[in-house]
Amino acid sequence: MRRQDWSWVLVLAALWSPLGFAKDDPKKPKKPKEDVEAIGERNVGKGVNFYSIEQEIALGRQLAQEVARQSKIVDDPILSEYVNRIGQNLVRNSDAKVPFTIQVLDNDEVNAFALPGGFFFVNTGVVRLSENEAELAGVMAHEIAHVTARHGTRQATRGQISNWASIPLIFIGGGIGYAVQQAAGLAVPLTFLKFSRGFEEEADMLGSQYLYKAGYDPAAMISFFERLKAKNKKRPGTLTKVFSSHPLTEDRIREVQKVIAELLPSRPEYALNTSEFSDVRARLDRLQAGRRKQQDDPDRPTLRRKTNSDKIPAGSEGAGSEDPEERPTLKRRMTDN
Repeated sequence: MRRQDWSWVLVLAALWSPLGFAKDDPKKPKKPKEDVEAIGERNVGKGVNFYSIEQEIALGRQLAQEVARQSKIVDDPILSEYVNRIGQNLVRNSDAKVPFTIQVLDNDEVNAFALPGGFFFVNTGVVRLSENEAELAGVMAHEIAHVTARHGTRQATRGQISNWASIPLIFIGGGIGYAVQQAAGLAVPLTFLKFSRGFEEEADMLGSQYLYKAGYDPAAMISFFERLKAKNKKRPGTLTKVFSSHPLTEDRIREVQKVIAELLPSRPEYALNTSEFSDVRARLDRLQAGRRKQQDDPDRPTLRRKTNSDKIPAGSEGAGSEDPEERPTLKRRMTDN
């Protein structure tokens, strides 16, 4: 064959992708966890794990009960239903293998955490800091990813391998941070209250996929991260404790940007915000303003502690009656959660 004829062969080969001459598709997944079309059918929680799914749910339920006892659950049905609906939509578009129970905590700290087994808590501080529904969903998607990938019990397994004498409940990790440590009263080393950097990066990757799959703009996760960094820069230390388990590094933001660019096919439009989000934000502001007004009201009933000057003078009727059994006492009502 003459030399000029070979040029046609090379052109045809380059156009025929099975021969490998075609340029790689940047959206083509390289690993199963990167295949967005297979969400729900992937085993993203695969890894060495001493805990069965049933054990994971049981342990998560136990810790969730402790959190509920020590925290104030928002009892507003509209706010609770709205946050739960966003979360359940993300769960349906995730790799979840367990049902999720989602509750809102009346707490101004910007935090959210999901316990093993699908027990998920969102602080009102996250709702207030979010500028749109997609940002709120982005925070929730990240935490849902920790559960779908079974990071809590996988990390616990690593801890047990390295220290067989460790407490069985060392699986506490991720966003739960100090909250559960204080609520459950567990003497757990701080290292067991943090996810590894690899787990945090994986939660970012999976969370951005769930956000995209649910129809939201995945870039909202980045905008929320950047706002947190700006808030912490303006007031250093305000977020250090809350996000000590997963610091907001520039590397993490770049990795999410990379996921969006390489794994998520572009769409003509995304869901970013809804009028319902604005209504719920305004409702939350009114609820918290009412709470502060009640706390600041000087006319509200208060408990007055008895002092020595209040004792009945000697010789008066009832003097000397200091029997503890005859004195009124306050008893805290205990409820089962």
